[in-house]
Amino acid sequence: MTPFTGRTMDAQSAASPPKEVSDYYETFPEESRLASGPSLLEFERTKDVLSRVLPPPPARVVDVGGAAGAYSVWLAERGYEVHLVDAAPRLVEAARHRNSMVTQPLASLAVADARALPQSDRSMDAVLVMGPLYHLIGDGDRRAALKEAHRVLVGGGRVVVAAISRYASALDGLARRLSLDPRFVRIRDRDLADGQHRNDTERLDYFTTAYFHRPEDLRREMEASEFTDVQVLGVEGPGWILADFDARWEDTALRNDLLDVARRLESEPSIIGASAHLLGIGAKV
Repeated sequence: MTPFTGRTMDAQSAASPPKEVSDYYETFPEESRLASGPSLLEFERTKDVLSRVLPPPPARVVDVGGAAGAYSVWLAERGYEVHLVDAAPRLVEAARHRNSMVTQPLASLAVADARALPQSDRSMDAVLVMGPLYHLIGDGDRRAALKEAHRVLVGGGRVVVAAISRYASALDGLARRLSLDPRFVRIRDRDLADGQHRNDTERLDYFTTAYFHRPEDLRREMEASEFTDVQVLGVEGPGWILADFDARWEDTALRNDLLDVARRLESEPSIIGASAHLLGIGAKV
């Protein structure tokens, strides 16, 4: 079965991310984000979860919002057939460059929108939605992306959906003393009120237009899109806000402690939202 008889080019081009989001990824070095700071914890913990929930290789996986290929390349190295999709042409080009240098290349790379995937119906054993859901600020757009993930999955396939926690800005602000900037306080307070993250400043580290989920929001959206056995996990636990994170990560014992605590707390309802990122995991009947 070919994986490329899905949405038409007209449908793909009709859907596009907000301009400020596109502009952000033209400037922000997303291709290197997972290689430094607390994002190292995010990367290792996400790989840990994927190792436990994905079907075994050589399963077919589409990495939607795959950016420059950090997870795609890792999965291909493990023997998966991986198809990368991202809405940012610059990041797909970076993934193509990286793909040209690896020993286990990706099966395909495409510039496309999460709401109009090029893959055909029931062509993938697993779908990763690793970013699009938090840049789709409207309920209908998020439902469309989840419906697309459901469409391309085979029966019994697994979906893994990344979201940003509703409380990420508040915790980040505490850790970095950002509340000294009243512009940040306005951003933080709106996040807490309705999850709508808007950065009208010049600071890239305040992120870009996004929707921040509560754990129960993510579960509800996935179940409404007909995914079953949904569970929502916290990725980093509280360790990502530690002031001495970098020093701890350099120490093998303390790094393992960060990973161990995050894993032990990943499904604890009272602490899930303290992670910067959430992972929703579900299945298609």
